[in-house]
Amino acid sequence: MTGPLDGIRVLELGNFIAAPFAGRIFADFGADVIKVERPGQGDELRGWRLLAGTTSMLWRTIGRNKRSVTIDLHTDAGRMLALDLVRRSDVVLENFRPGTLERWGLGPAELAAANPEMVLVRISGYGQTGPYAGRAGFFGGVAEAFGGLRYVTGDPASPPSRAATSIGDEVAGLYAVIGALMSMLSRARGGPDAPVVDVALYEAVFSLMESLVPDYDAYGVVRERTGGSLPGVAPSGVYPCRDGQWVVIGGNANAVFGRLMHAIDRPDLAADPDLADGRGRGLRSDELNTAIVGWTAGRSVSEVLAVLEKAGVPAGPVHDASAIADDPHYRARDMLVTRQVEVDGSPQPVRFPGIVPKVPGAPGEVRWLGPELGEHTDEVLAGLLGVSAERLASLRTEGVIS
Repeated sequence: MTGPLDGIRVLELGNFIAAPFAGRIFADFGADVIKVERPGQGDELRGWRLLAGTTSMLWRTIGRNKRSVTIDLHTDAGRMLALDLVRRSDVVLENFRPGTLERWGLGPAELAAANPEMVLVRISGYGQTGPYAGRAGFFGGVAEAFGGLRYVTGDPASPPSRAATSIGDEVAGLYAVIGALMSMLSRARGGPDAPVVDVALYEAVFSLMESLVPDYDAYGVVRERTGGSLPGVAPSGVYPCRDGQWVVIGGNANAVFGRLMHAIDRPDLAADPDLADGRGRGLRSDELNTAIVGWTAGRSVSEVLAVLEKAGVPAGPVHDASAIADDPHYRARDMLVTRQVEVDGSPQPVRFPGIVPKVPGAPGEVRWLGPELGEHTDEVLAGLLGVSAERLASLRTEGVIS
């Protein structure tokens, strides 16, 4: 294994997106991530967005670089195997409803007794405490709604919308990794012990909402949906081009605003003293956006980008999957990693997301894609725990592993 987290072992007990996303980040940078899955079924992600074959590309992506072990945690034998793995792990990730691990005899007390040096990271909808802690909240969309993101997303004339990705789960996964690494770093420095990291999905989402509540308290403003623009941040947004494509332009910084107005042949707006700062531009955002649309709509995306690049104005095309797959910048930064994958019975090259962030001298690596269910069960249980072949056969007969 390679990467800055080589030598760290992570036991992943979670399903769906949040904990597995955190596990993927650990795995990308060299940690030995052992994913425990239910015998015969596995993580339900294996069947999400499945258009052909038996295993989805979503699972191949989020499950990459991990070792898959099947253990039925509902059984006494499965619980003992899990505790044996905990004894050999630095981090345990889980995203079950609060109280689930406790019912299985795998709560914080049992895990700490098995390995006092282990960091337990718990991801849940509402956190481990508070009046809503026991609610079913693993679905990131609920957290996005409860955390305020859904309300302000979308067109003002339409119902609350969503980003077309599992952003609530994924940002919670990022916080899970950050919390685990901070806890390990604190312990290594002789600081206070923090064996449990509590990540609530809604809090992860709410942390992205910037001044949503402060604006309400200070000014009595309840932010509403504003489509492709941010209130008070002007001019910025998504603008149509002649060829039916779209471009994002950010001209809200004071110095950039003047350059943008000159680039779109509106020096009058650049010289207007009422538009010299963000507050003034925010009050006239509709006027500014109309001026920009009048310029972009008569030009192709490539023409718009060429002019704005020369002017030093941040701008970029709105890429779909095909555009990303063909973009040379993605290739130059190794953000498209090609692997052979069996799709509907035949192998073919498939491009997967690369490693983020770039760490010179200690890079991450896509060593393998999300494995088959239980692919590493014997390897882990025999090689790491010393379980005999006879015992493995017995566990299979009992349905504890598969």
